[in-house]
Order: sequence, then C-alpha cells, then structure tokens
Amino acid sequence: MRTFIAIAIPDDCKKLLDRLQHPLRDSGADVRWTSIDNIHLTLKFLGEVDPATISVLVERLRGAVALQFSFSLRLHGVGGFPDLRHPRVIWCGIEGDIERLKLLQAGIESACAQAGFPAEPRPFQPHLTLGRVRGKRNLHRLLDCIRIIDDHEGTFEVREIGLYQSTLTPHGSIYEMLAGLVLASPRSSS
Repeated sequence: MRTFIAIAIPDDCKKLLDRLQHPLRDSGADVRWTSIDNIHLTLKFLGEVDPATISVLVERLRGAVALQFSFSLRLHGVGGFPDLRHPRVIWCGIEGDIERLKLLQAGIESACAQAGFPAEPRPFQPHLTLGRVRGKRNLHRLLDCIRIIDDHEGTFEVREIGLYQSTLTPHGSIYEMLAGLVLASPRSSS
C-alpha cells in the first residue's frame, strides 16, 4: 500500500486555499491542480509499504509524537519549486512555529528510520502543494498571477498527525487515514 505521514488541514483553511487557487486555475496554465480535499502538509512520504509493517511503524511514530507538544501554523505566500523561473510545483507557504514543526518532522524521520524506512535526502521544506506544472502553456500568466496575489493568512493548531494510505484512481488520489497520532497537550500553568 502507498502511504505517507501528514498533518491534515482544517476546513476553514481549505476554503481559503480554494479561493486562492481560483485565480491560479483561471490563468489557463498547464497545471494538475491538487483537489482542495486532498491538500495536506506532508511530513514524510513512505511510498509502497508492506501492510504487515504498519503496526510497528505506528508504534514508533506514537513514541516520537508523544514527545511533541501541539503548536500553531499559518498559511502564508505562494511560490514554486525549485523557483518561479522554472516551477514544477506551485505551493502555499507555511509560517508560525516552524521550529516545533521541524522538531516534529525530525522525530518522525527518526521513527521511520528505526522502522526500516530510508531517510529523506532532501531537507524538509514545509509547504502545501497547490498544483504540479505539466507544461509551459500560459505559464507566464500563472507566474504573473502569483506575483500579484494578495497576502492571505489562515491559522491552525497542529494537534495530530496521520498515517495515510493513498489509492490512485483515474479521477485522482483517494486518501484514507490508517492511524491518527495525537501530540502532547501543553500543561496549563496555574
């Protein structure tokens, strides 16, 4: 089964992303746009996984996540990877408590390594994939649109991560959460 570990995006932020995607779609660029329902913050892509290894992986992840406290993130900015001159991916940026996010991702990476998954060679760059560029048609219009997009901001609390299964269909991917892992809650001071 094809799997990944991610943070789900709440519905109010998905609505904001939907409004953000509209003018980008209207550019007519040759981009395969991500369905709003499928937008998430990927922490680790695992690829094809033997279903028999899922329980071991979940236990490793549970240990890593239990050490992390919940935190806040916010949507901010639009850009492209590797850059806006030759974008292959159009993304929405993430700001907020990035240090906690990076600690969480490093813990997940370590837990996955202990469960036998290879480490990701590229550094972690938190983002939400809005679309993947397929060709150059109307790319200049898309880039012009990105440059003039108004600032947008949606804030959300990260309290849980999920291990997801991705099933590819002719109509796009379908994601199913296999396990939800809750972060520690900060103790309230009295």
